[in-house]
Amino acid sequence: MAHRRRPGRRGLAQAQERKDRMAQVGARLLEDEMTQLASLMGQFREQLEGFASKHKKAIQKNPAFRNNFQQMCTHIGVDPLASNKGFWSNTLGIGDFYYELSIQVVEACMQTRSLNGGLMDLDELFKHVSKRRGTSVNPIDTDDILRAVKKLKALGSGYKVVTLGGRKLVQSVPMELSADHSHVLEQAQTRGFVTVDSLKASLGWTELRASRATQQLLQQGFAWLDTQAEVHQYWFPAVMDQA
Repeated sequence: MAHRRRPGRRGLAQAQERKDRMAQVGARLLEDEMTQLASLMGQFREQLEGFASKHKKAIQKNPAFRNNFQQMCTHIGVDPLASNKGFWSNTLGIGDFYYELSIQVVEACMQTRSLNGGLMDLDELFKHVSKRRGTSVNPIDTDDILRAVKKLKALGSGYKVVTLGGRKLVQSVPMELSADHSHVLEQAQTRGFVTVDSLKASLGWTELRASRATQQLLQQGFAWLDTQAEVHQYWFPAVMDQA
């Protein structure tokens, strides 16, 4: 029976040398690609800055145009909101714009917190902020509100966006909504309120589970309890206006 001959020391050394050469070639290729990519990204940034300077007024005054511009920035890794200093602030005032808008969002949320417990429909928040801003400043849209909330979320202040089906709510208190809480809010969208019995019927929950979820939302201030109804009704201001 023939035995396969094992490679000797010389053969092993040659194999290792070939492996090292291939690794060096791969490293050079990767370095070249990264250099080309960095150069390309630099060109993109320069073109983006030129575009921003040329269309400054449209970016400041047209919410839809501003949103498209923000998305274009995101695609190439540029964040005009990251700082209120430098080119983007000096040219467009974007950093200052969203800083001021964030303050207005906080003010609107605090003003209505006694009514909704810190959970507010995005469209309703947009109306409150727009009213506070008046008509003498650059117009905004809901995308601007969402970007302002994103800046607030980064501060760890409890602000975040909660999505229920196709609806967006802005939460302004540091409470983690569970899956059960979200189910309750989704059910409330139909009539603006839920009952323990309606949750048991629609979700198949036990009375204990339905009671616990509604009571937690009530204690947080997200719900109002109507004890005058034949069956206790839990009303949710954040969704009742659209029900």
